[in-house]
Amino acid sequence: MGAFHAYDIRGVYNKDFNKDDVYKVGFFLPQLLKADKILVGRDVRVSSPEAFEYLCKGITDAGADVYNIGLATTPMVYWSTAKYEFNASVMITASHNSKEYNGLKVSRENALPVGYDTGLGELEKLCKTKEIIPVENKGKVIDYEIKKAYVEFQKQYLTDLKNIKIGLDCSNGMAALLIKDLLGDDPIYLFDKMDGTFPNHEPNPLVEKNVEDLKNLVKKEKCDVGVIFDGDADRVMFVDEKGQFISPDLIIGLMAHYFLEEKGLKGNVLQDIRTSKAVAEYIETFGSKMHMWRVGRAFAALKLREIDGIFGGELAGHYYFRDFYYSDSGIMAALIVLDIVNRKKKEGVTFSELIGNISKYANSGELNFKIEQKQDAMDAVRNYFTNLEKPTASYDFDGYRVEYADWWFNIRPSNTEPYLRLLAEAKSESLLDEKLTKIKEIINTFE
Repeated sequence: MGAFHAYDIRGVYNKDFNKDDVYKVGFFLPQLLKADKILVGRDVRVSSPEAFEYLCKGITDAGADVYNIGLATTPMVYWSTAKYEFNASVMITASHNSKEYNGLKVSRENALPVGYDTGLGELEKLCKTKEIIPVENKGKVIDYEIKKAYVEFQKQYLTDLKNIKIGLDCSNGMAALLIKDLLGDDPIYLFDKMDGTFPNHEPNPLVEKNVEDLKNLVKKEKCDVGVIFDGDADRVMFVDEKGQFISPDLIIGLMAHYFLEEKGLKGNVLQDIRTSKAVAEYIETFGSKMHMWRVGRAFAALKLREIDGIFGGELAGHYYFRDFYYSDSGIMAALIVLDIVNRKKKEGVTFSELIGNISKYANSGELNFKIEQKQDAMDAVRNYFTNLEKPTASYDFDGYRVEYADWWFNIRPSNTEPYLRLLAEAKSESLLDEKLTKIKEIINTFE
C-alpha cells in the first residue's frame, strides 16, 4: 500500500490502496489510539461507501464501536471529535483530489491531527506486519446525528449579509451539504449538488482553470465577492469584485479586521513558511504577533495550540481557529470573510481595495518543478544566494526560506506530490524576474 503520507492516507483507490487496506487501518486504529469508539464521516466520492463499509468492519472486528455521522465535511468531523470527546475519528475523503482518489484523515482526542510522525507510520507498520484476529465481542455501528448542532455552532459567525452580492461555488463537494442551511438562497450558487464524479471541475480551487466559472459569474452578476470551496470543505478561496483570484495567504491578513479590529483580540497569529511578508507586516499593525511554521494541518493545528494562537492560515487556503479547537474550517472562514466584506462595503471600501491595502509586493505564486534530486537542488539555490550576500533572516524547518531586505524565497519539497516547490517575492516585478531567472537556472541543472 503506497497511500501513507505525511498528513493522511491517500491515493488512487484500487491502485494505491483498496478495501482490504482500509479494513486493516480500521482494525488497528482502536489499538493505536486506545479508542473503544471511533467517529467516522465520509464525503460523496463514488468509492466512499465501500471504504466506509470496510473501515467499519475493521473497527468493529477489533471490538470498538463506530459512531457514524454519515455524509460530512472534514471540519464537521474535527469539531465533533473534540466537542463530543472522542479519542479517535476518521474522515473518508481525498479532499481536493480528482474523482479516482480517496483517503482517510485520522484525528485523535481534541481533534489533534495524526500525521506520519505521530501515528500513521506506526499504523502502516501494524498493517504490514501484524496478524489480524477478530475479537468475539464485536463492536457496533451507531448512527450519530450532529449536523443540526454543527450548523448552530457555525451560525454564531453569520451576520446579515443582504448588503452584499455573493457568488458561491461548492465544486460539487461537501460544502453543499451545509451552506444553504447558513446562507439560504441569497448567494448565486454554482455546482451546489453533491456529486463525487465532480462533473464541472476538479474540486481544487488552487488550480486556476477550476475558478474560471466563479470568476465569470462574479463579473457577469456584479458580485461583491466570490467564494469557492474544495471537495471536503476544509479549504476556501476567494475572488474579488473584479473577478480576480485572491492569493489565500492574504486572507490571513484580512481576518485581522474580524479578530483583531472588530473583536479587539490581541495575541498570536500563525502563517506558513510560504506566506507573503506583507501579511505579518499587516497583522503587526493591529498589535498582534505573527508566528511562522511548517505547511500542513499535521503541523499547523499543533503549532496554533502550542502558541495559543487566535487564528492562522496557509497559502493552500486552510484557516485555523482557536475557537474551532485549533482546527481548520472552510465554512467558518468564509462566514468571517463575508462579514468583513459586508462591513467594509458599508464604509465604502471594496474587497479588492481591502486586499490592495495588504498586498505590497510582487509575488511569483507557487511554482512546481518535477525533479528527483530535490535536496541537492534546494541546497544549491540556498548556497548560491547566501554565499553571494548574507540574509536578513533564514529558516530551515520546511525546506528553506531565505530573506533579504528587498526580496525573499522559499524552496521546499512537496509532502504529497513529486514536486519541488518554489515561491519568491520582491519589492518590484523587475527584481522578482531577475531572481526567478537565476533560481530556475540553478534548478534546471538538476532536471
